Amino acid sequence: MYIKIHETPEQRNIIALCDKALIGKTLTQGEIELKVSEKFYKGEELNEDKLSLILKGAINLNVLGEKAIAFALKCGVISENNIIKIQGVPHAQSTSS
Repeated sequence: MYIKIHETPEQRNIIALCDKALIGKTLTQGEIELKVSEKFYKGEELNEDKLSLILKGAINLNVLGEKAIAFALKCGVISENNIIKIQGVPHAQSTSS
């Protein structure tokens, strides 16, 4: 999995977590098209302990792929209600206040 932190001026960083195999693909379903770009999703590969710490402190999450979704659920940072499927691939977005 890759994790990438997108810093914002408001310090409400966006954390993108994605399965490695999805980088560079485009997922489509109906009118939804999701480009899994390196620019947004390809970041660092970290061990689960470091990933867990980052995710638990996240305010804005964007999670894509079977492994990434399973890990985010295990960490308790998303719920099943957050998950949709795009072309059979699970995707979740979550925002904390």
